[in-house]
Amino acid sequence: MGEYAMQEAYGGFAALYDPLMQDVDYDGWAGYLASFLPPSGMIVDCACGTGAITIRLARKGFSMIGVDISPEMLEQAASKARKAGLRIPFVCQDMARLQLHRPCQGIVCACDGVNYLDNLEDVEAFFSAAHRGLCPGGWLLFDVSSAYKLETILGNNTFAQAEADCAYIWDNAFDGESRLLEMRLTFFQREGDGRYRRFAERHIQRAHSQEELTRALARTGFSVQVFDAFTRQAPGPESQRLQFVAQRR
Repeated sequence: MGEYAMQEAYGGFAALYDPLMQDVDYDGWAGYLASFLPPSGMIVDCACGTGAITIRLARKGFSMIGVDISPEMLEQAASKARKAGLRIPFVCQDMARLQLHRPCQGIVCACDGVNYLDNLEDVEAFFSAAHRGLCPGGWLLFDVSSAYKLETILGNNTFAQAEADCAYIWDNAFDGESRLLEMRLTFFQREGDGRYRRFAERHIQRAHSQEELTRALARTGFSVQVFDAFTRQAPGPESQRLQFVAQRR
């Protein structure tokens, strides 16, 4: 990569994540998830990132725990929770190896966390761990970017975005055989002296099919409904995000 090294996913990106995601309707997203959950109880937010959903669900009265594999993202999340006056434990764990000290009423995983599990063995391991961590009748809510989105919308395309103090270039390469999308992101972050620091990250997501995920949920002890995300409608062939609403049997 020349003068700059490729970093782990969500390393340097952690400090830029919120500015670059500022247009996401997290209030609406948290409200949508809450509509499937019981009115109170302990909820675990897997792949919680910088805690945007975690914090909003905590404000709705849920007792929250945030889980993520990236220490840098968790540092951002914990700082935001403290500033909001919320006491939320944030735990560094691989969600495919999720371990909880006591059963919870719900587990949520928003914004592509399951896509980052790039093989079906890890997906099923996550579902099994979630089943063990949930109370009987508890809820597992997660979404995925659809195969249509990863194959067609992102595909082999390049995107770019610029904000006041940061920018990125996002190159995609989709492999139809493995169904893996490789995303190479080059970031430019404005420093205090006005110069820009450049760094890069490599992210991998898998285009899981609705059928694969539904079968894996059934095998691990869940009943499931699937919606076009942010609606209660069935997904269509060009749905870009699928919402899975699974209940522990």
